[in-house]
Amino acid sequence: MGHTGKAGVAPGPGSDMPFEEAITKLESIVDAMESGELPLEQLLSRFEEGSRLVRVCQAKLEDAEVKIQQLEKTAGGDLELKPAGASPEE
Repeated sequence: MGHTGKAGVAPGPGSDMPFEEAITKLESIVDAMESGELPLEQLLSRFEEGSRLVRVCQAKLEDAEVKIQQLEKTAGGDLELKPAGASPEE
């Protein structure tokens, strides 16, 4: 009875999973849950796993968004500072 559900909150095995794989697993979990054929115990464990996968996907999307913003700033700064296409004819 000393079991707590919060023990696995630390980055789990799914945190290194590629985004596409996490989405695929999430879709299969949703399909299984929507089938209506799972017993309650399995529904709860699938829901828990799905929630973890959603957090993994959200974290990866946030990381990607930050990287894109950094790239846009860098690209914008580079284009203003060093025009890449200075024509050799001038």
